[in-house]
Amino acid sequence: MDVCFLMQVKDDKIDIIRKAFPKEGLFAEKDWLLSPDAFPIEQKFLAELEQLGHRLFVFQRACNLLYQLSVKGKQPEWVARYLDAGKPKELIEFSRRKEIRDDLPRVIRPDLILTEDGYIIAEIDSVPGGIGLTAWLNQTYSTFDKEIIGAADGMLDGFQIVLPNGGDIVVSQEAATYRPEMEWIAARLKDRHHDLNWRVVAAENYEPQDGCAVYRFFELFDLPNIPKIDNLLRANAEGRVTITPPIKPYLEEKMWFALFWLKPLHEFWRRELGEKYFTQLQKVIPYSWLLDPTPLPQHAVIPRLEIHDWREAAKFSQKDRDLLLKVSGFSPLGWGSRGISLGSDLAHAEWEKRIDNALATFDSSPTILQRFHKGRLFEHRYWDADSAELKTMKGRVRLCPYYFVENDRVKLRGALATIVPADKKFLHGMRDAVLVPSRTER
Repeated sequence: MDVCFLMQVKDDKIDIIRKAFPKEGLFAEKDWLLSPDAFPIEQKFLAELEQLGHRLFVFQRACNLLYQLSVKGKQPEWVARYLDAGKPKELIEFSRRKEIRDDLPRVIRPDLILTEDGYIIAEIDSVPGGIGLTAWLNQTYSTFDKEIIGAADGMLDGFQIVLPNGGDIVVSQEAATYRPEMEWIAARLKDRHHDLNWRVVAAENYEPQDGCAVYRFFELFDLPNIPKIDNLLRANAEGRVTITPPIKPYLEEKMWFALFWLKPLHEFWRRELGEKYFTQLQKVIPYSWLLDPTPLPQHAVIPRLEIHDWREAAKFSQKDRDLLLKVSGFSPLGWGSRGISLGSDLAHAEWEKRIDNALATFDSSPTILQRFHKGRLFEHRYWDADSAELKTMKGRVRLCPYYFVENDRVKLRGALATIVPADKKFLHGMRDAVLVPSRTER
């Protein structure tokens, strides 16, 4: 086929994407590189992604149960103690209310790093951004690509299941970057159903209305900045409104991956997940440790690191520091990549300083240590605005599948691919990243 003709086809796709872009934008003050191509996913991997959603739903349900059993003394008390660390007493008490005991997030979005061996789950995002963006990408790319995962309306259908009769999408100032994408999705749902109302409202002056369903787009560490939050919590406790994701800070901790690997809890995980799911999740949840400064008996070592004291980790060589330090949660640093550092990227003195700080602040803001898995390299085309031509990026991929929960059914309705330049260690949205939906490669 003529090269000039191919270039014209690609230019046309870029033009379609540009023209479809909402005037109000999708992310406040953020942009990304455009590509005419969705990210290709082989059918075998797609089948794995579709199954992963239910495994993660069962995992989150087991996490919820483990915490509650720990509170009752039917599982080790230190589980709840770790998960409650640094949180206000009133919030802990609210999260334990029987009225919301079985409530779980209705949207599950893991961050997958695609590796040479397959993929690993970097984390599960509790309050995921990108829902509106992925819905818009799916809709836009579906005009010229019929293999988009979730098709044109999958993300919209999924979000409607979360708020089936309309509802309030409550966004805090802390999360204001994502407000435009939520306004876009609310407007599209209203276009479909003129008799129902989805609205995006500021968390800071929100007054709940009886019978309303609330989608929470704010982090729980941000509650002190939301003056009328007590009104919303009271309405939820009295059953006058529903809130998803539920007000359960213990479910939003990165330390669940460390608890998953702790030997004393293996029998619990095996029983609640089933042997098959337990084994499958062991393949994709990176080995993680809690940086608990509690001294060990003299004959004990920290598993897989073979050290007796965390301060020995501070002496690791650069080669042995392919380890991530992550603030577990309930902190502005627990959101995005702000509280993450890679040991092998740091000077020895800085690594030692961060280990010492993590140990010193463990009781108020726990930190986990996690094996770093390097993403494999992919090639993907993008539009270079400066030269007005298509170029190819060699980059690493973070894949974010969006699963929506309806009763006990979990459905994959879209997958956002973020392709970042090969020299970047942390894979997240940035000005020089390509953001595209995913497609089935047949």
